[in-house]
Amino acid sequence: MSKKHSGRIAQTFIYVGKLFRMFIFRNDWKVLPMAAIIAALVSYVISGTVFKTMEGTLQGTFALSCICIWNGFFNSIQVICRERPIIKREHRSGLHMSSYIAAHMIYQVFLCLCQTIIVIAVLKVTDVAVPTVSYVTGSATIDFGITLFLSTYAADMLALFVSALVRNTTMAMTIMPFLMIFQLIFSGGFFSLQGEALVLTNFTISKWSLSALCAEGEYNSLPNGVVLSALNSMNTENVSMPENIETDDAEQYMFMIDNMREMMKDEETRNSFMLKCGEMSRNDQFESSAENIIDCWISISLYVILFSVLSVISLEFIDRDKR
Repeated sequence: MSKKHSGRIAQTFIYVGKLFRMFIFRNDWKVLPMAAIIAALVSYVISGTVFKTMEGTLQGTFALSCICIWNGFFNSIQVICRERPIIKREHRSGLHMSSYIAAHMIYQVFLCLCQTIIVIAVLKVTDVAVPTVSYVTGSATIDFGITLFLSTYAADMLALFVSALVRNTTMAMTIMPFLMIFQLIFSGGFFSLQGEALVLTNFTISKWSLSALCAEGEYNSLPNGVVLSALNSMNTENVSMPENIETDDAEQYMFMIDNMREMMKDEETRNSFMLKCGEMSRNDQFESSAENIIDCWISISLYVILFSVLSVISLEFIDRDKR
């Protein structure tokens, strides 16, 4: 590394240029159409219920968080470990690791921003409902986009740290599924967790991503159709009643179910019932307020800072790596 390019800022922009050349000439752009395909598949599944009912919103935002984490992981999981010998040589020649990571961070902002725009475009083209009320910026689409971008970028930085830590691409790709599973299981919204398992949700990107998306989608104001679905799925002709229930009581019970089902055929009654169920199912974690959404954004941003700093620290010791 020459004196002319020994400064941290100069080195950063040298590597930014290198990364964009790789984007064009080494086909790193392929992550963009992949994001579109994944978004289209998820849109096909969630289009009917997301941001329309509580249960549909929870499932849909969980799927959207999965998209963000998947895109972020694939952006950077191999970018450092695949050129580890080159980095070791250049570090001995004067490469600042902070400049190297900063270049990756700038480049990954570009990738994550493109993927966010692609995901939102796919959702709109496929007529998937998106949040319509803004609590922070004045634009619901921008609020929604910030959440998707930060979630993707935080996952990206986590994968970048893993790539800086491991010695080769094989190990990086082996670790990635475990990270993905951890993020999904401990999202805190889709799976029912208790005790220490619930505490672990605070250490996942997915928890804050899902919370922000549900808040933007006004989760607590939506109808809840779980009880109605259960009611409609009951077959009173085949209901098995406990032995200690008298025949008259069983007949009354089945009559009540049939009567409720008949009442729910009226659209106004059905909607009122679902809204009442929604009121009884409120979740403070998904409160629709600027404070809650901003808190989620800050939490996700802290992960970005943490993993970028850890990436620099990891690479500062690369000369001691005898692997």
